[in-house]
Amino acid sequence: MGKVDLKVAAPADGRVLTKEKFYGTAGRWRRFAEPVPAGRSSKTDGTPDYGLFGPGSVAWEILLHPATIVLEGIGQSMLQLTYRPIVAGIRDHDPLSKKALAGTLTYFDGFERFQRNSGMHAPMWLGDTATAERMAEHLHRVHKRVASDIIDVGEPEIGGYAASEPREAMWAAITEMHSMLRMYEAYAFRGGWLPRKLSRKQRDQYFAESAAYLRLVGAKEEEIPKSAAELSRLYDKYECLFGQGKRMHDIPATGQDSNKLAHDTMKKNFHISHLRVLIPMTIQFSLMKLPVLGALPAKTRRNAGLGPVRRALAVAARYAFLPLIWLLQQGPFERSVMRLMWGPDAINLIENARQLHRAALAAKKA
Repeated sequence: MGKVDLKVAAPADGRVLTKEKFYGTAGRWRRFAEPVPAGRSSKTDGTPDYGLFGPGSVAWEILLHPATIVLEGIGQSMLQLTYRPIVAGIRDHDPLSKKALAGTLTYFDGFERFQRNSGMHAPMWLGDTATAERMAEHLHRVHKRVASDIIDVGEPEIGGYAASEPREAMWAAITEMHSMLRMYEAYAFRGGWLPRKLSRKQRDQYFAESAAYLRLVGAKEEEIPKSAAELSRLYDKYECLFGQGKRMHDIPATGQDSNKLAHDTMKKNFHISHLRVLIPMTIQFSLMKLPVLGALPAKTRRNAGLGPVRRALAVAARYAFLPLIWLLQQGPFERSVMRLMWGPDAINLIENARQLHRAALAAKKA
C-alpha cells in the first residue's frame, strides 16, 4: 500500500486582497434590483420621471462634472467629519468600529466603507423617483439603530444623536450637497476657464433644488434651507454641534480612543496586498486633505481643528493643486475613479444623466 499524504493545505489568509475584491462587483453598491436611471420610466401622467433633479438643473450641472465625480467622496468626508453627531454615530455603531473592537479591522475594510459611499447615493441623485425612494428608505432603516444619549463624553450637555431622525438626516444630506458645490466651484474647469464661483442666483437655485433631496431623507420642511443665506443661518443655529470636542473620539462604553484603536488594529492586521488600498487612501486622505479643506468654507477649516498656519496652508494648497486636479478630471483618470469609487451601476446612472443634461442645455440654447 502506498504512503498516505497526511499534509493539510494551509488555510487561505483572509487578509489577502485580490484585484477582484479590490474593485468589487455591482453588488458592493447595489441594495435592490438594478437602479432605474432618470428618464427611463414614466410618471402617472405619462411624462418622463427624472427623479429629484432632472436635466437642465443646477444640481445636475454640479453633480455630473468630472471634478465633482472625482472629489465628491473626500469633500463630503471632510465636511461631515466636522459634524459631531455623525462622528459619534461612526464611533459607536459603524461596522468599522465594531471590527476594531473585535480586533479584525483591516485597511481594506476602511477603504471599502469609503468606497461604497458615492455609489450608494447615486441612485437617489440620478435615478427615477421610485429608485430614489427605495434607497432612501433602505438607508433610513439601516440608520434606525444608530442612536445614543451621548455625542461627546467630554460635553454631555450637548445631548445625544439619532441618525434616522430629522436633524441628523438633514445635516447628512446638507453636508453632501454643500461639499459638492464647493468642490465644483473650486475645481471644476469649464468653458475654457479656470474654476470659479457660481452667481448668487445659481447658488440659490442649487439649494432650492437640493430641498427635494432633504425632503426625501426626512428633514423638517421648516428647517430646509432654500438659499445660501438660509443655509448660513442654519449653520449658525447648530454651531454647537460642529467642531472637534476634546473627548469626541472616546468610546463611551470603554473609554478607548476610537481613532487610535482603528489605526492600531489595521496596522496589526496589515498584509502586503493591502498596498492596493493604501495608495488611493493616501492620495485622498493625506495628499488631497489640505486642498479639499482649502476649498471648503473657512468655518469648516476651524471646525476641522486646523490652526492658523494650517488654515493658511490649506487655502494656498487649493490653488497650488489646480494642475493636478485638472489632470484628475480628464477622461482616463475620471473613468478610473468612477469604477473604483462609484461602481458599475453609478457609472450607468452618470452616463445616462449626462446625455439627458447635455440635450436639455442644447435645447435651452436653441
